[in-house]
Amino acid sequence: MGTFGPGRPPVVILAGPTASGKTALSLALAEALEGEIVSVDSALVYRGMDIGTAKPTAEERTRAPHHLLDIRDPEDTYSAADFARDAREAIAGIHARGRTALMVGGTLLYLRALLDGFDEIPEVPNVVREQVRARLEVEGGQALHRELAGVDPEAAARIHPNDPQRILRALEVFEATGRPLSSFQQGAAARVPAGWVSLALWPEDRGVLRERIARRFDAMLDAGFVDELMALKQRPELTAEHPSQRAVGYRQGWQWLAGELDFAQFRERAIAATRQLAKRQLTGLRRFPLHARLNASTVDRSEVLNVIRRADFQ
Repeated sequence: MGTFGPGRPPVVILAGPTASGKTALSLALAEALEGEIVSVDSALVYRGMDIGTAKPTAEERTRAPHHLLDIRDPEDTYSAADFARDAREAIAGIHARGRTALMVGGTLLYLRALLDGFDEIPEVPNVVREQVRARLEVEGGQALHRELAGVDPEAAARIHPNDPQRILRALEVFEATGRPLSSFQQGAAARVPAGWVSLALWPEDRGVLRERIARRFDAMLDAGFVDELMALKQRPELTAEHPSQRAVGYRQGWQWLAGELDFAQFRERAIAATRQLAKRQLTGLRRFPLHARLNASTVDRSEVLNVIRRADFQ
């Protein structure tokens, strides 16, 4: 492992809700800390999903090395366990170069998997999987979602009633193990390793964040998000049910392309879904171990570097 100079921790976590300014601040920190950025975002892993995910641009990527961007096709799946494995490898490589790893993103499920891991979920027997899928064909997703709410309300609250793939997974695990899927995913309370610094951008004024989300989505539309959606829809193996296409903005875009929404409804629902995502992220961050919350509206690089220097990471 490389050595680190004064004021330069081996790992800095920079979390925060969507549209809070993590990309700009992370680039400034990477330049100041001789750092490389590891994306902690469940949508940025997918190739061909650039505009709707606010993926760092080619110019931004020249300012600091980035990891875990564009590593999967949108037809593929990518789990929290996959992320934990890949992130550990990325961090090891960054440290071998004597540089600071900046873990940047808002997917707290990924961060928790990296820090603590989940209980291992036993393999679901094929016969159980086939039985549950057969029930889906007969009873429909809404009925199975109601059943899930009875046996695993925590999972049901996270899973949309029109998301059959995740409903099936949760019910398969319950049928096979007798335990709710959410019980495997709770794990221990997240613990930040000694030497790491954990920070979050925090919107002190929620109204400002709500407006930023709306402006950013309109900027995505201006930048060609519709063309990106149409290109994804033309991929022969890709459907609206793939996990990648359930990301906010993309789910509503597929509904619009299918004629289920008009364009104004697409825009309105995508913005609303993004705001709901931000709310969920903030709720999760309240339970996450942080060295400091940083005011998203006023923070600058100097302030963050002072916070890092005061943190006990040596």
